Amino acid sequence: MSKTPSPCIDVCKFKREGHCIGCSMTKEQKSMFKKLKKDSHREAFVEMLVAQQAVMGRYTHWERAYAKKCRKKKVKLDVLSGGKAA
Repeated sequence: MSKTPSPCIDVCKFKREGHCIGCSMTKEQKSMFKKLKKDSHREAFVEMLVAQQAVMGRYTHWERAYAKKCRKKKVKLDVLSGGKAA
């Protein structure tokens, strides 16, 4: 199985109080994700990001774009689609 891909969906515009309008990550979070080596840590980061997006409430487009990225890389994540694998 491939490594969990970055939650970045290649929008990279930091306008919402320092959060990317595409994925909701801050520049610091993007840098932190790149440093994560264990896949379990990468998956936990994505779970944290999904929770962050739920609180912020503006990133409904992200899940569909990220699920497509995961399918392309043949990665299944339970955190997407409310517990369904991508």
